[in-house]
Amino acid sequence: MTNATGSTARCFAQPHRHSIFCILPPHVLKSLAENGSADQRRRALETMATDQTIRALRAAMPAPVSRTPAGRRLLEAAEAQKERLIHDAKGRTVLPGAVVRSEGDNPTGDVAVDEAYDGLGATFDFFWDAYGRNSIDDEGMPLIATVHYDQDYNNAFWNSQQMVFGDGDGQLFNRFTIALDVIGHELAHGVTEDESGLVYFYQSGALNESMSDVFGSLIKQYTLRKTADQADWLIGAGLLGDAVDGEALRSMKKPGTAYDDPVLGKDPQPAHMRDYLNTTQDNGGVHINSGIPNHAFYQTAMLIGGYAWERAGRIWYEALRDPSLRPTTTFRRFAILTHMTAGRLYGAGGSEAAAVKEGWKRVGIRV
Repeated sequence: MTNATGSTARCFAQPHRHSIFCILPPHVLKSLAENGSADQRRRALETMATDQTIRALRAAMPAPVSRTPAGRRLLEAAEAQKERLIHDAKGRTVLPGAVVRSEGDNPTGDVAVDEAYDGLGATFDFFWDAYGRNSIDDEGMPLIATVHYDQDYNNAFWNSQQMVFGDGDGQLFNRFTIALDVIGHELAHGVTEDESGLVYFYQSGALNESMSDVFGSLIKQYTLRKTADQADWLIGAGLLGDAVDGEALRSMKKPGTAYDDPVLGKDPQPAHMRDYLNTTQDNGGVHINSGIPNHAFYQTAMLIGGYAWERAGRIWYEALRDPSLRPTTTFRRFAILTHMTAGRLYGAGGSEAAAVKEGWKRVGIRV
C-alpha cells in the first residue's frame, strides 16, 4: 500500500497505530521556539509543523495487517541477508526520494548517505549477531532510509516504514546521521512495535522510548566492542553543534546531565521514581521519564559487567518479546518481567537476576 507521501508502507503486527518516533524530544523544540534567535525559532516552528503533518498522515493510513506465525517460521531457517536502500529527498519532503545507494554499492562520497547506509548495516548486524533477529521484523525486512529531508530539518524519525534524516541547522544540531545510536534508537522502535506494541503514552510510552535508547546504546557498544564500564552511555553524542553547552541528547549513566544550555534548556530527565514527572505533554512525558528505566538498565549492565549486550541486553530483549508483556505495561510490571526473565535465562538465584533486582531498586522500583 502507498501513503499520502508516496512511500511504500510496511505492515507490522500491532493492535493500534503509534505516532511517528522522533529522536528530538518536543521539549527541546519548545525551548528552541521560546529561547532561540529569530532564525532558530523559525526553524523550530517549521520542524514542529512538519512533524505534526507527518503524524496526521500516519494516523490516516490504513491499519496494518497482522503477520501470521507461519510466515515467520518460513524465514527462521533462512540466513539473514541485509538489504539496504538509501534515498535522497534533496531538501524536499516527499518520501522516499531518489535512490542513491543500494545494498553492495560503493560509498557515494555524500557523508549523510554513507553514514545512513553504515548505520542501518550496523543495526542489522547487531540484532542478527547478538540475538539472531533477522532485521526489524525478524523476517528480513529491507532497511530503507531517506537523507537530506526538508531544509535544515532538526530531527530524524522512524515512521514504521523507513528512517528519515534531516541535515540539522549546522548551528545547534549537526546532521542526524552522525550518531550511530540515534540510527539504532529509531530502528529499534520498529522492533518494539513488531514485538510488543507498547502504547506510546505515559509509562508504557516511556518504556518504548527507553527500549530504543537501550538498543541504540548497545548497537554503538557492539560496533565499538566496548564493555559496560568503557561505554559512554550517551544517546546522540556528536549530534549537538559547537554552539550548544552539552554532550548529547540523553545520558543513561547520569540522566538529567546531558545538556544545560540557554537555548535548549536543561536536560529534564529523572534518574529515580521520586522525581517522576506527571505531565500530559509529550504523550505523558515519554521522552523525559524514560530516564528512569534507562538508568535501571545502566545500573544492571554495570553490575553484571562485561559486554552489556550479552546478558543485560539479552534479558531486556527477551522481556520485550515475552507474551505476557502488555501494551500498557508499567515500569514496575516491566521490572518484574525482566527479573523473571533473568531467572529463566540464567537461574533464579544467579548473579544476573540479583543485578536486575538491584538495578531497579536503585531507581526506586522494587521487584
